[in-house]
Amino acid sequence: MANMLRPMLLFSCILISLFLSTSAQSCAKYAFPKNQVFSACNDLPFLDSFLHWTYNPSTKTVQIAYRHTKITSSKWVAWAINPSSKGMVGAQALVAFRKSDGTVRAYTSPVTSYSTQLQEGKLAFEVSGLSATFSKDEMTIFATLKLPSNGTTVNQVWQEGPLSGNAPKIHETSGPNVQSMGTLNLASGKSVTTGGSNSKTKRRNIHGILNTVGWGVMMPMGAIIARYLRVFKRADPAWFYLHVSCQLSAYIAGVAGWAIGIQLGNESPGTQYPTHRNIGIVLFCFGTLQVFALLLRPNKDHKYRFYWNMYHHSIGYSTIILSIINIFKGFDILKPGKMWEKIYVGILVWLAFNAVLLEAYTWYIVVKRKKTSNMEKMSNGNDGLYG
Repeated sequence: MANMLRPMLLFSCILISLFLSTSAQSCAKYAFPKNQVFSACNDLPFLDSFLHWTYNPSTKTVQIAYRHTKITSSKWVAWAINPSSKGMVGAQALVAFRKSDGTVRAYTSPVTSYSTQLQEGKLAFEVSGLSATFSKDEMTIFATLKLPSNGTTVNQVWQEGPLSGNAPKIHETSGPNVQSMGTLNLASGKSVTTGGSNSKTKRRNIHGILNTVGWGVMMPMGAIIARYLRVFKRADPAWFYLHVSCQLSAYIAGVAGWAIGIQLGNESPGTQYPTHRNIGIVLFCFGTLQVFALLLRPNKDHKYRFYWNMYHHSIGYSTIILSIINIFKGFDILKPGKMWEKIYVGILVWLAFNAVLLEAYTWYIVVKRKKTSNMEKMSNGNDGLYG
């Protein structure tokens, strides 16, 4: 029993640590290919982006390098300063994308309306040294800007969107694409996003971790414990307490993650994920029903035990299936990177592999016991006949 649980718990710990290491990833560890050095940098909370800069107070200029990672050649990227507001309209953008011939184009584009297709044009402030590079699914824009005012706090916007040939098209109007804006103090390095602060990003990550570990890992583990360990006589009643402990821990973690998700939804009324939210509500209801099932559990010889088993098993397996579906929907929303999906798929494959082995072994035990029982009955019958 302990040999089976240790690897499962190890996988859970690895998943947690990897998620935390992702959220803790810092732009300060990045080294530019040409040994360029910037005095400050900021991890932008949406769209896998980073901003590096060096501010020169004497000339009121700032040298920037905007890095947009996990981007394909079929998309454009942009970083902008908005001198007039915190939104997109009025933004003075630096745009870059890879053309169909493989070269990278970088240009300036003032955003005058929501329907602007990022046409090339002169900005409201001076720009020099504008260039861009694309390598290993990462686009980097370099430029030196003459700040539009005497202050060091600027409104920044960053974005990505699809290409049609060599022309940028309108980006998505939901999720991270409408949250990627905020203010930045070039002198202190303090950044606050309008669409959601760094605190909100951390809560999104915590929401994902709790739900993945609770609903997506511990809940299947509890089901495996209940289904297979109960076959072994020596594991009774230890398997029951392990099952209850695992499922209650999963329920507590899942409900905590669910509550954070509800709070995040209330804080972002313009950003909705109805399918993910509705499945989460169903999971909360199913999990709560399972808690009540524990309180209403009849004795083994009770006449209603058969119906209780049907109720408990159907709700339990439905919860596991819906949990896995919703976790992958959460991956699509958070976009933590394909690596994390692969890790979770690896955990599911490992759990399934163990379930198959235990299924075969338990059937072997059950069949062996039946044969032994039948032989004992025959032996007792023969003793009674000839004794």
